[in-house]
Amino acid sequence: MSSYTPEEFDNAKTQVMKYILYKKRTESEVRTKFCHTIEENMLDDIIEYIKEAGYINDKEYIKKIVNEYMNLKSMSIREIKNKLYDKGIYADEIEDYISENQEVLEEYELNSAKKLAQKKKGADEQKIKNYLFSKGFDIDVVGKVLNSKED
Repeated sequence: MSSYTPEEFDNAKTQVMKYILYKKRTESEVRTKFCHTIEENMLDDIIEYIKEAGYINDKEYIKKIVNEYMNLKSMSIREIKNKLYDKGIYADEIEDYISENQEVLEEYELNSAKKLAQKKKGADEQKIKNYLFSKGFDIDVVGKVLNSKED
């Protein structure tokens, strides 16, 4: 039996809903935000309620964020993964999304690396390599970028 009243639940749920309706959030972000202000059992029940209602869905969140990054930024797949890990999304959910969308993501990653290398066009090859490695691109992508520059 729960140790809170329906009014307490509704008040806490309203707080959480305001937080997630302001900006899409992950389950982990909600837990972190409210872990000290809402009793744990109540928070679990609220999260379960809002997940069932479709307000929190980490898989949809991954899709939305990756599409946002692809449209606005030049990033490596590793960098995208790290940003998603930082949001508290489980590694297996991230890996599933990446493997399901591997072709598109690899093409995006190669184009991102080319754009970033283009910005460094006056630099020598080693500086470009180091720069791309620091941005999380792997050796295969860096090699493709540098080989395409020579064409």
